[in-house]
Amino acid sequence: MESLGFKHHDHSSCISGGVAAVAQTCADEGLQFTPVRKRVLEILLEGHRAIGAYEILDILREEGMGSQPPVAYRALDFLVKYGFAHKIERLNAFIACSHPGDAHAAAFLICRSCDAVAETVTAPAGGRLGKAAEETGFTIERTVLEAEGVCPNCQGKSE
Repeated sequence: MESLGFKHHDHSSCISGGVAAVAQTCADEGLQFTPVRKRVLEILLEGHRAIGAYEILDILREEGMGSQPPVAYRALDFLVKYGFAHKIERLNAFIACSHPGDAHAAAFLICRSCDAVAETVTAPAGGRLGKAAEETGFTIERTVLEAEGVCPNCQGKSE
């Protein structure tokens, strides 16, 4: 399955569709989708790469939406808590969820050349990890699966 994160596509449609899906979920769930939260989501949707909190804060500061780190971190905490964004542990950065509102276990393919990040869905409970957990009586509550390599767009390019 080719991931949208590595395919060329209409980013404006990606952004508007992602924001609309999150706005609808927030309305359905009674969650506050504030202007800062919306703008942080838009920033995350603008490119399929992980972006750090301070880079987001710099953009918010330039746009007059706040200059203190808690502004960005509160918005990111909200987006991650409700599954609208994910934290890429390896990069200490964030990316918008490509399946907002869907219960899923995400896995990330991270290009070490261009920093593009593609999200795909995995089922750790059904694989070897799930089997090992079941055999030991362990209950998996959260998994983070991140693979680093070279995306199709960078393969063959000289580094």
